[in-house]
Amino acid sequence: MKTDFIQLLTHSSIKIKGEIIIYCDPFNIREDFHDADLVLITHDHFDHFSPEDIAKIVKSDTVFLVPSSMEDKARKALGKKAMILSGDAGERFDFEFLEVEMVPSYNVDKQFHPQSAGWVGYIIHDDDIATYIAGDTDINEDILNINCDIALVPVGGTYTMTASEAAQFVNQIGCEVAIPTHYGSVTGSESCAEEFKSLVDSSIEVRIIKQY
Repeated sequence: MKTDFIQLLTHSSIKIKGEIIIYCDPFNIREDFHDADLVLITHDHFDHFSPEDIAKIVKSDTVFLVPSSMEDKARKALGKKAMILSGDAGERFDFEFLEVEMVPSYNVDKQFHPQSAGWVGYIIHDDDIATYIAGDTDINEDILNINCDIALVPVGGTYTMTASEAAQFVNQIGCEVAIPTHYGSVTGSESCAEEFKSLVDSSIEVRIIKQY
């Protein structure tokens, strides 16, 4: 399966290039792109919601999708002119060429991302491909039924799943391609991606694509 339309710039900063340009949690952006049609934000931690980095990708008609629980914060940070949609896990949004589904994203036995915060991951349904962006999550009962072709999952531990837990998760949901995220800078070493790859079932292709 092709994944060349997906870029993992760094950490959990994802760019998806198709009929429209999508960013998820832009962070440590190194160039002024100003090409974002749609920006997805999973939650409001600094390494996922960074107005400084959003300023490097936004253009006049960029649309933002954020969890309802951080809508007010997003509006204050991004300004009155920003086109902001908000929702909760289970909701679907139709955009030109694709559909975006919000799914739960939370810790089970850590305090960093409580379920009560209402933060989310996303599934992008584009043609016949479903791309899942997990956000900062542990394995939990709400995501074990995720159905996707491509899964981008955190592997760095501390705030999210560890590499071994992430491998257990993708093995259980049975995607075609798995891409490790959330390692190598804020938390987790570069070796987390290789450990993850070594533990994923051979039926699932692991692609390590982080650029920096």
